[in-house]
Amino acid sequence: MNGSRRLTPQEIADILRERIRAGELKAGDRLPTQAELAEEFGVERGTVRQALRALQQDGLLSNVSKGSPPRIAEPPPTREEPQPTMVALAPRLTEAFSAPHVRVDVVCHTSETLMLALGEPVRLIHEGRIRPESIDFRVLLPSRDINLAFPVPVDGRSGDDTVHDRWLQMRNAQAQVLDHNLRAFRSTHGIDVRVRFRGLPFTPPMKLYLLNGEEALFGYYMLERREEEWGSQTLDMYDVLGSQSLLFSFVKRAGQRDAAFVEESEKWFDALWETITTDLTLP
Repeated sequence: MNGSRRLTPQEIADILRERIRAGELKAGDRLPTQAELAEEFGVERGTVRQALRALQQDGLLSNVSKGSPPRIAEPPPTREEPQPTMVALAPRLTEAFSAPHVRVDVVCHTSETLMLALGEPVRLIHEGRIRPESIDFRVLLPSRDINLAFPVPVDGRSGDDTVHDRWLQMRNAQAQVLDHNLRAFRSTHGIDVRVRFRGLPFTPPMKLYLLNGEEALFGYYMLERREEEWGSQTLDMYDVLGSQSLLFSFVKRAGQRDAAFVEESEKWFDALWETITTDLTLP
């Protein structure tokens, strides 16, 4: 490079990445050899290999091997637009349950949507169409004794626990059904099942589903005012409909950013599980 500063692997990766984005290098094209790239950029082959490794991690290269230059990867299929939880969760869970060892971690306000979405993989297991060897569920729900951010009465009446009691009954009943449906696989199919619940000391403003360490589904709870008949009362409250939250999918294999989101979400979940949450015993 005529005595000038040598390019770093990251700078070389950025140059090649820009060529791909600009269309100078198209899907299916072979890159020049490492020797040719080293000569072009005036660096050692080891520097080129580090740059190619970075592009591979970003999903931009395929057929990376020592035998021949890699090709520019086909762009990953565009993931579907975010869909409501009730629509999006069931097929993702079904795919997760197709793995030999199922691991699902969940943060949610109640487990209603999760309970309903599990209907499809449960049916497929009973039909013998999928057969995991083990199922491990960890679910984080708000603790019973905290002051919930939602649902709450619109008029903010103190001393009236009806809205809170309604939420608590729903939380407990749905979690019990979820727990029962999963544990039943021990006796019916001999599957090793582990289901655990812990209580959060706060109201989660979002929901998170971590599937087999490979995918994270993330959605915001959208607060709205609504009325509901409960017993002899009409409850006027600020609440959420979790089934309508849009789920955004992050998949490890989709690239570096998605992989980082999945990994950080797992670390965040583990930190909550192991520190400030408490065992949640279902009545």
